[in-house]
Amino acid sequence: MRRFRHSTTSDNVSTVDISPLIDVVFLLLIFFIVTTVFVKETGVQVSKPRAASSEDLQKQAILIAVTDEGRVWHGGREIGMDGVRAVVSAMLEEDAEIPVVIRADASADTEDTVAVIDASKLAGATSVSLATEK
Repeated sequence: MRRFRHSTTSDNVSTVDISPLIDVVFLLLIFFIVTTVFVKETGVQVSKPRAASSEDLQKQAILIAVTDEGRVWHGGREIGMDGVRAVVSAMLEEDAEIPVVIRADASADTEDTVAVIDASKLAGATSVSLATEK
């Protein structure tokens, strides 16, 4: 007489190993973090004037803000009118083709905005623009 073995475990159980998938996801995450270009903000909120001919901001630019009180900011700190030339020339040493974008408040004095433009050009900037709203 034959005896059959009945087992409750199956030999054909397949499992999926997700370790390589997790490795690939982490590698992609690291890649995107390293290659991301962060735009440095001015550090102060200004209400920009409106213009019909405004264009989008380039990814790399020196952002300088002029408040309605005439205070000048860059990178989250107040640099004043006297610091514009030093900051722009230091940033242009890293990349000579980087544009300067001035975010002047709509109610800021024109004299303050022109002084910042003048200081940026004296520092060696070839492209100086004003930030506006569409």
